[in-house]
Amino acid sequence: MLKISKLTDYATVLLARLSVEDGKLFNVQALAQKTQITAPTVAKIMKSLQQAGLVHSARGALGGYELARSADQISAADIIDAVEGPQGLTDCAAGACDRESDCQVGHSWQRVHQKIRQTLEGISLQELANPTTPSHPPLWVSLGERPQRRVQP
Repeated sequence: MLKISKLTDYATVLLARLSVEDGKLFNVQALAQKTQITAPTVAKIMKSLQQAGLVHSARGALGGYELARSADQISAADIIDAVEGPQGLTDCAAGACDRESDCQVGHSWQRVHQKIRQTLEGISLQELANPTTPSHPPLWVSLGERPQRRVQP
C-alpha cells in the first residue's frame, strides 16, 4: 500500500487550516494551537512549504503564514512534493533504474505511477479541506478501470 509520511499528512492539515481562514496570517504558535501539532514540527513543515512556494510568510509581531495561492490551485501532488520531494512509485518510475533495458515490467509501473500522479495533481487542497463536497468521480474512474467483481465459487 502506498503511504504518505506523517509530515505530509501534517502539512495537509496545516494548509487546510490556512485555507479555511484565507487571507489571515497565522504564526507558528497559533497554527500549533489550532491543529494540535507541536510548534517545532509546524515550523519545520512551514519552512518546507514556503520553500516550495505554497505559503508566504511575513515577519514581525503581526507576521505569520498565509497561502501563496488559492486552495483550488494547490494540488495534493504539490503538497507531497513540497514535503517529501518528487516521488516515484518504483525506481524505474523515478527514472533511477539501471535495469530498464532488460526489464519486462518497468513500463507498466511507469504507467501506474503516471495514473497515480495525475490523480494527485487533480485533487486540490480545497477538496482535501472540504471532503463533503467531492467533485471527483470514484477513484477507479480516475485510474481508467472499473473494479471487477469477484465471484465466489
